[in-house]
Amino acid sequence: MWLQVTDRYYGHIPERVLNVNDATIVRDVPVITDSTIVANQPDIVMHDKIEKNCLLNERAMPHDSNINTKETEKLSKYKDLEIVVKRMWKVRTKIVPVITGALGVIKKALDQNLQSLIFTHRP
Repeated sequence: MWLQVTDRYYGHIPERVLNVNDATIVRDVPVITDSTIVANQPDIVMHDKIEKNCLLNERAMPHDSNINTKETEKLSKYKDLEIVVKRMWKVRTKIVPVITGALGVIKKALDQNLQSLIFTHRP
């Protein structure tokens, strides 16, 4: 089994770095680059070495009226990191914002963004 889950899910503390076959999932760890990038620590980095792609996942829960602003802010904040990771690791790189309003408002693109975060398990 590639993901350890306990019966007491509420007490589960996920690992910061999870290596699964040829994929690495990192949460809240700075991405080391060859140039100085101010915003180098997205919430989750998913690097699939077989498919040669990398997803930079950023999450936020602003007030409902600010979801568009927050999404734009996240996309522009990590754009430099996206470019550098693409060049250094030679992978397709994409910033995937998951923004939900505090009172439940979501954008139409949220479903598509969540679908792009699905990693298929390869034994």
